[in-house]
Amino acid sequence: MKTIDYYYSTRSNFTYLGAAKLNILAQKYDRKIIHRPIILSITMPAIGGQSFDERPTMLRNYAMNDALRWAERLNISLQREPIHHDGPVELPSGIVIAAQRAKERGEDGDLDLLSLKVVEALWRDDRDIADEAVIFELCETAGFRDTRALISEALSPGVQAELDRNCREAIVRGVIGAPTYFVDGENFYGQDRLDFVERALIRS
Repeated sequence: MKTIDYYYSTRSNFTYLGAAKLNILAQKYDRKIIHRPIILSITMPAIGGQSFDERPTMLRNYAMNDALRWAERLNISLQREPIHHDGPVELPSGIVIAAQRAKERGEDGDLDLLSLKVVEALWRDDRDIADEAVIFELCETAGFRDTRALISEALSPGVQAELDRNCREAIVRGVIGAPTYFVDGENFYGQDRLDFVERALIRS
């Protein structure tokens, strides 16, 4: 099966805005999503960019207003400033990697749904995605069974090393922000480029 390489931050509001549509496109065009969570505070400085917190206040405000405009257009509920916006990424990113590994082992569960639920929990529901109890619930909702073991694996050195490798790989591949999608090697940055992603899927 052909794939879509998906680089994203589990704390990105624009990732959230495109997550459901990406899942729909993958199903429609019979593509497997390869989830590659990244840490923007690592990838952005390496390419000469700034992390969100380092941007000027005016630019941060504009980006948030733009996200809200997109949410209205897409009819998606989005909180402007969720209390839990900032926080650790090890668990929310690690759980996606661990779930992807579980799927490769043949275990039950919907990886794409879990990834969506993680960003949805933060940006729609303002839940703490660094809280193990929240992640446990999201894993069960997505059909994963041995959830305690999955959470332990998410925080393991091996999974965290993969998160770090994703960041290094993203820099090498020219990922300039989140979300970024690769279709047959072609790079598309931003949820507002999903129409172009679909055109690439149609061509392939």
